[in-house]
Amino acid sequence: MNPTIKIIKKEVLSDNYYTLHNVMYEYTENGSSVETHHREAYDRGNGAVILLYNSAKKKIILTRQFRLPTYINGNATGMLVEACAGQLDQDDPEGCIIRETEEETGYRISKVKRIFDAYMSPGSVTEILYFFVGAYENSMKVSEGGGASNEQENIQVLELDFEEAFQMISTGEIRDAKTIILLQYAKIEKLFE
Repeated sequence: MNPTIKIIKKEVLSDNYYTLHNVMYEYTENGSSVETHHREAYDRGNGAVILLYNSAKKKIILTRQFRLPTYINGNATGMLVEACAGQLDQDDPEGCIIRETEEETGYRISKVKRIFDAYMSPGSVTEILYFFVGAYENSMKVSEGGGASNEQENIQVLELDFEEAFQMISTGEIRDAKTIILLQYAKIEKLFE
């Protein structure tokens, strides 16, 4: 651990769905000056996300679903187009994304490639998101997808041309950071050339 940081107090403000902590800590600057800071940190666990792609068809699979925080913050419909993702829930990242892919999209995949991991909102959220890509074919479709009914998910599955999806970033139709990152990765790595 970082010797310049000392946690003084950590209290739970909410543990309704995930956990919101209020943390007081001391930060030693330049080895001498000690400052006391108060911050809130939201612990929602870690997650995984995948870009499903079909190089031959030059298509990808994305999802569309209602996201309350975006609605509260000005997204008129609350609907968001995004890559398939989910919380690890005690699973390893690869196992999680394989499970979530089938639940959300209806595609049963067995092979994925982990490309990197990232903190998505490090100023307030503890989550690390593990990024994957995985190839799909029509023969892998085992259900309609749509999410787990016990999780109150109502997910639409979208199969889009990669270039059309990539343009949806500049038109504002795709505003989800993890999806933008994966689309840019696919472009840089030339997954469709």
